[in-house]
Amino acid sequence: MSGSEAKGGRGAQLKHTGLRPGWTTGACATAATTAAYTALLTGDFPDPVTITLPKGQTPAFALATEELTSSYAMVGIVKDAGDDPDVTHGALVRATVRLLPAGSGVVFRAGPGVGTVTRPGLPLPVGEPAVNPVPRQLMRDHVARVAAEHGNGNRNRNGGDVEITVSIDHGEEIARSTWNPRLGILGGLSVLGTTGIVVPYSCSAWIDSIRRGVDVARAAGHTHVAGCTGSTSEKTVVAAYGLPEEALLDMGDFAGAVLKYVRRHPVDRLTICGGFAKLSKLAAGHLDLHSARSQVDKGLLAELARRGGASETLAAEVADANTGLAALQLCTAAGVPLGDLVAVAARDEALAVLRGAPVAVDVICIDRAGQVVGRSGVA
Repeated sequence: MSGSEAKGGRGAQLKHTGLRPGWTTGACATAATTAAYTALLTGDFPDPVTITLPKGQTPAFALATEELTSSYAMVGIVKDAGDDPDVTHGALVRATVRLLPAGSGVVFRAGPGVGTVTRPGLPLPVGEPAVNPVPRQLMRDHVARVAAEHGNGNRNRNGGDVEITVSIDHGEEIARSTWNPRLGILGGLSVLGTTGIVVPYSCSAWIDSIRRGVDVARAAGHTHVAGCTGSTSEKTVVAAYGLPEEALLDMGDFAGAVLKYVRRHPVDRLTICGGFAKLSKLAAGHLDLHSARSQVDKGLLAELARRGGASETLAAEVADANTGLAALQLCTAAGVPLGDLVAVAARDEALAVLRGAPVAVDVICIDRAGQVVGRSGVA
């Protein structure tokens, strides 16, 4: 191999699948917000509207609908999820922007089709619109940019103090086919996305890309590779071990595909890194970590907590927790190292799948912000 063909990592895997990526609901909401706020300040809608994603990509979005009044501007953008079988593909994501008094900051509201958090254990407080932290920050950043460009020399003289109401047409109906109702997100969908890009997961194509990634790493002489569930876990591994791009495998939900291929094509060391909840599924023996095909076993978490010194009262609270994150928070507050216990259990399950192949394994669990919440030793 030579040139671009020799490169591995997340981008090479996606290119190898031949699948077309798409845009998250968070990216669509940010684009709609940017266009609406620009129109509110200038009287004109930018169409298409261009935004900057966390990794520097600058996609342009066509406006599907727009409305401008003296008190608000609204823009709707049709979500294109690429070749991913995303239930929100084709949904109309709307942002309605209203000016607020100076010093108000950016306030988020849930419009029709966007859910509201009603139970603890999610990355947002109870009562908040289900607009996740990364999309919120992306929208704040773009509001600040528009305000800097247009806010101080126009008729409204607004400095970025706005109310953003995000809506998704038919979102409440679509949400019935998601885990939102069970998680206590009621009234509609969540606005999600950490990179702004939907990475399409055709099972066969993505598993094939994982295999190619292992082959590229081995051919490049890398003896330590990492299977990561997404971009945040990739950053964690790079920070921890300084691994090059060619040694990073975007395993997504397919932990089993990584382990089975490495079993047949060994490397000296495999690090598995991902969100606490996902890796708790691996700890329970699940090799497919997708939410539609495996769930967090809170009974297992309760048992692990007991092993870590949890009282029966705490173990019962863990078993009844709304989410894996809520269980982790309960244990952290009580000084029980549930994150480490899950990492060790996940490592042991990985070693069982490897069936004695000469591969040392360690596991790192992170939270949504990328903070390490659990680690195993190398075994």
